[in-house]
Amino acid sequence: MQQFIRKHLLAFKAYEPGLSIEEIQAKYNLGKIIKLASNENPLGTSPCVIQVLKNYLPYAFRYPREGNVALKKELAKFLSVPEANIVIGNGSDEIIDLLIRLLVEPGENSILTFRPCFSIYKTQARVHKATLKQVPLNKDFSFNLDELLNQIDATTRLIFITNPDNPSGYAVEKQVLQDFAQELPPGCFLVIDEAYIDFADPLEHYSFIQEFSAYPQVIFLRTFSKLFGLAGLRLGYAVLNEDLADYFWRIRLPFSVNILAEKAGLAALQDTFFYQETRRVVLEGRKFLSTKLQELGCEVFPSQANFILFKPPIEAKDVFDYLLKKGLIIRRLTSYGLPDFLRVSVGTEEENKIFLTYLQEILGDR
Repeated sequence: MQQFIRKHLLAFKAYEPGLSIEEIQAKYNLGKIIKLASNENPLGTSPCVIQVLKNYLPYAFRYPREGNVALKKELAKFLSVPEANIVIGNGSDEIIDLLIRLLVEPGENSILTFRPCFSIYKTQARVHKATLKQVPLNKDFSFNLDELLNQIDATTRLIFITNPDNPSGYAVEKQVLQDFAQELPPGCFLVIDEAYIDFADPLEHYSFIQEFSAYPQVIFLRTFSKLFGLAGLRLGYAVLNEDLADYFWRIRLPFSVNILAEKAGLAALQDTFFYQETRRVVLEGRKFLSTKLQELGCEVFPSQANFILFKPPIEAKDVFDYLLKKGLIIRRLTSYGLPDFLRVSVGTEEENKIFLTYLQEILGDR
């Protein structure tokens, strides 16, 4: 059948997610598994959301209202931006895909981002036959914005910057990105992927989403998957120029956001206690893990996200495999081109302590 597949897709490789709980249970015949690999909410899903999902399960046979009107209205209140500037998608992945479809002309325009980066930028660029250019991050995983600016040419249509970044957790303060945005030539759009922005501290130092109207070439991308704990329901949104938003809705597949995801998003926005409690648990856990990892001899990189990038004093693969056998999943970073590094999501206080106990066992006294 390969002869019938579009030639530029023949060498495609599937997205590599973190290992699932089920496959580790089966492989090692384990009962309890702790997963600290996919940057999920350590508290799970809001009880308010769970109740709403139970209430609306009988309506699963209904189509959702097209345009996600109710969720746009609540997001407008939450963000203090007009409804007309909000778009909603089946996860932020769908929005990334549609932005490329909407703005990038194959063979004429190019996409610019850092290396390493979120793999969906690369895969969707390739799917749509768009030229992708990448600028290496600095050795400490900070942004080389000067070089990124130097790489902009007449073909550059989209620039993706993840802030805070994945897999490092590095974040740059908003003034730096505002200055960068002011240098963009006409027709060049900056997508600031803020999937982890809710964990930045203080938040107002890192995002200027409320000032979006002053930056018509900037697109702010966010998700319900992380702090709001809705990763399994696939729900993302963006704030962008009203004209672009209008065309986004024209090309988005109808009903791509299902009725349960929309109701869950509405409930999540209302549960301010869950929002604040998640931030508290992550910020305290992040500080605790960073300190303890350093004490164990690991090289730890500053993070404004809900995960920590570290380099262990022994082979990363050995650490990863040992933890797996104990029933604890973290993330290897070979797919990012970082085989010597590991990434651990911030868990609950108990999960963090168990992770450190197992890590101490393999690292020993150092």
